[in-house]
Amino acid sequence: MSRVFLIVMDSVGIGGATDADQYFNGDLPDTGSNTLLHIAQHCAQGLCDIDRAGPLHMPHLNRLGLGAAVAQSTGVAAPNLDPDHAQGAWGVAFETSKGKDTPSGHWELAGLPVTWDWGYFPNTVPAFDADVVRAVCDAAQCDGILGNCHASGTDVLDDLAAQHVETGRPICYTSVDSVFQIAAHEEHFGLQRLYDLCAALAPMLHDRKIGRVIARPFVGSADTGWTRTSNRRDYAMLPPSPVLTQILQSHDIGVYGIGKIGDIFSMQGIDQCAKGTDADLMVALDQHVETVPDNSFVFANFVEFDSLYGHRRDVAGYARALEWFDRCIGDILPKLRRDDRIIFTADHGNDPTWVGTDHTREQVPVLVGGMGRAHLGHMKFSDVSDFVTSCFALSHGTNINKG
Repeated sequence: MSRVFLIVMDSVGIGGATDADQYFNGDLPDTGSNTLLHIAQHCAQGLCDIDRAGPLHMPHLNRLGLGAAVAQSTGVAAPNLDPDHAQGAWGVAFETSKGKDTPSGHWELAGLPVTWDWGYFPNTVPAFDADVVRAVCDAAQCDGILGNCHASGTDVLDDLAAQHVETGRPICYTSVDSVFQIAAHEEHFGLQRLYDLCAALAPMLHDRKIGRVIARPFVGSADTGWTRTSNRRDYAMLPPSPVLTQILQSHDIGVYGIGKIGDIFSMQGIDQCAKGTDADLMVALDQHVETVPDNSFVFANFVEFDSLYGHRRDVAGYARALEWFDRCIGDILPKLRRDDRIIFTADHGNDPTWVGTDHTREQVPVLVGGMGRAHLGHMKFSDVSDFVTSCFALSHGTNINKG
């Protein structure tokens, strides 16, 4: 029976969202944002020649139809991603969920569009009300918190990490996403203590429709600098109804997560999950391709496009990560079995050329290897879930199968 690999390239959007004007970075709407196109254009102009050089080089994904998807989304071809080179099945997906965040994108890809409004914290100082602050202090047994504002994860460490180590107070911050984030030093505060704190707060914040409580551990010192580690853990709301992973598991299909998939879905319907840096996850993906048995589903997320480069508006770094990813995938594709299907997509955009530091509302590519050449056209995120179930003969007739 089939094996299906669903790979989410976190934040690799391709512009063209018709409702981008309803989503903002600061006061500027996301209209015109296009993560992949703008990176390719910057590379072609010689603006990304930092530990790489020249036009964006992604031949393996381009053969699957990446350039064709970019051109379909906005009518503009990306430099060095020739639409005519497509040999796989390719299309463009639009999101119907409210939001441009990780849970909304992944849940809809898994067949559950988010039809409700997430809870958010105001962009004020303080950002959190007295009940939230009291709950943190009670759970952490501390006399206060640091931060209490909207902030970037790196800036907040530069500003507050030394004070955190001195006082023991956790650093609490948020963003335009529906998140409550807590940064704490792995040694001075304790990694398990941080996890326990987030787990204790999660039910209260989930009741407010805050989508995720995120543990953001870091290490270092004032002398050496502060570095976030790969021990991040997301405490996400439970999906309110069954999602793709649960449906497959209920039909005795093995479900394997790679990356933060386990956190996003609170391990619902997931047998096991590999975690680590994107380099670690690529090794895990390669091993899964070689070893997982037939009748298996592998759901992977590669987050560093988003976390290390998109939010930090590092265009050259994002380009390097894309090229690294493409090289690795080029080694993996020949190892797929005859009846395997591999799908590459994204959950939202995060245009590193855009203003601000937040996600951008964009359409995403859908590239399928193993089913021949096909033009899939426009589809909803949830059509990806329907296609996966159809590969296991659980449902039929989704528009991703046309062509």
